Amino acid sequence: MAKYSKEAQEYVEEAMHEMKEGKLKSSNGQQVTNPKQAIAIGLSEAREHGAKVPEPKKEDKDS
Repeated sequence: MAKYSKEAQEYVEEAMHEMKEGKLKSSNGQQVTNPKQAIAIGLSEAREHGAKVPEPKKEDKDS
C-alpha cells in the first residue's frame, strides 16, 4: 500500500474543502465537481511542493 506524508494529506484536504465550497478550478479554468479530480489536484500540488507522494500510475499502451 502506498504511503502519503502528512503534508500531502493536508494538500488533498485543502483541495477537497475548496471543491465543496465551489472555489477549486481545473487547469482549464472550469469548476471542479468530481471528488476524484480534487484528490488528483491535491496530490499534484503536494508533488510540486516536494511532499512524499508515490508516482502516478502509468498505464501500458501496447496496442
